[in-house]
Parts: sequence; structure tokens; C-alpha cells
Amino acid sequence: MRLICLVNNYLGWQSLEYLREHEQIVGVVVHSPERIKFQAEILAAARSAGAQIIPARDLRDSEGLERIARLNAEMGVSVMFGYLLKPDFLRSLPKGCINLHPAYLPYNRGTYPNVWSIIDGTPAGVTLHYIDEDIDTGDIIRQTKVPVLSTDTGETLYRKLEAAGLKLLRESWPDIQVGRIERTPQLRESGTSHKASDTARIDEIRLADNYRAEDLLNILRARTFPPHKGAFLRIAGRKVHIRVQFEEESDGTSNTE
Repeated sequence: MRLICLVNNYLGWQSLEYLREHEQIVGVVVHSPERIKFQAEILAAARSAGAQIIPARDLRDSEGLERIARLNAEMGVSVMFGYLLKPDFLRSLPKGCINLHPAYLPYNRGTYPNVWSIIDGTPAGVTLHYIDEDIDTGDIIRQTKVPVLSTDTGETLYRKLEAAGLKLLRESWPDIQVGRIERTPQLRESGTSHKASDTARIDEIRLADNYRAEDLLNILRARTFPPHKGAFLRIAGRKVHIRVQFEEESDGTSNTE
């Protein structure tokens, strides 16, 4: 199958590495230079696949879309791609475009699903779904839940979602190849959705406010993801950023006899 892949970040790179071993990758769409992550690895994988490297801006203009259409891709695969895909692009793919989203849809559509699963107590997981005209609302192909521990941070949960996402793609792809999949529609009015700007309402810890201990801890651990700055408080007019670290105390027992 001729694929066009739209990828970013570690999970996007690893997904591209897997797919190029099983399909013909004719194009790889990449983020702008200021937004791309794992740039060298993604570009190297694209070149190894013999794919045309396409800047994300080509999705926005008619000439770029015409160049993409000439690749004759049958299906698109999006992984950690941070640009909204327009109907003109989606219509150019006879078998549609699927997305690997690090959330258990319909919960946590949009950005930072690892953060909001901790903050809101919503299920965490990964989902393969078709892309439609909205954000993470297309028909579900397959999904897997990921447990959230009380000691998880935004970073540790993110890493678990990365691993689960790659596993889901690898396990599901043989069925996707042959069209042996079921599409489960999402109920638009169910679940949750977040924008990147939503973290602004939780990041500032105001010392004069009252917090339940659990709620405050959830904010701090959800926003612990170095080197990202996350939660903060203000001291003498300056921001002081906060991270948490969990260390389980040893019970003092030994395995030796």
C-alpha cells in the first residue's frame, strides 16, 4: 500500500521506521523547523524509505496539495502530527487517513492527554482512529487502556503511552493492511477535549488559595515533565517552577538468607 506519513516526535519516528518495513512510503510530512522533534531521525527514515519529504505548509496551499496528490498515496498515517488536516487533503486519500492518538478516546481529545488523565481522573490509553473534519472525533479502529498509577507524573505516563501506542500500531497494522477492521463511531457529545492553552488555568499555584491535597498533588505531578517548566508559584514577583519526585521507601527486608 502506498502511504503518506505525517509524523513528529519519538513515537512518530518509531512508527515511520515500522511502516517503512511493511509498506511503500511515498511521502513524509514534517513539522516546521521550530516545531519538529527528532528531526534527524525522521528525515533519515524518510530518505531510507525513498519518500518525498514534504513541509507541513504544503498542506495549506493548492500547489502543495497538487504535489501531494501526484504521489498517488492510498492512505495517510498521522502520528503526533500537530497540524489540523483539511478536507481537500483527506479527500485525496482513497483509503482515508488514520491517526494514532495517545489517549483513550473519546476522553482527552486534543492536546496533553497524559496531563488531563491525571488531573481529571479520566481513562488513559492509546487509540487508532480515522481522521475526520474535527479533532480526534473520527471512527475508532482499535484502542488500549494504560493504567495510571498514583505515582505517575506527566513524563512517566507519556512514556507509557508512547510504548503502548507503538505496540498498538504494530499489532493492528496487519489487519489494517487487508481491510480487516471495524469502525466504531464516536459519540461527539461524550468524552473530554482540551486545548494547549487549557494548562494556563492550572499551572499557577496560588498560595492564598485552598486546594485538596490530592488535587494539588495531581496538578504538580501531571505537570512534571522536565525540561518543560510546568506548574509554578510566584515569590517576590518571580516565577518559581515546581516538580515532584516519588521515591518509594524500602521496607528494610533483604532477599538474601
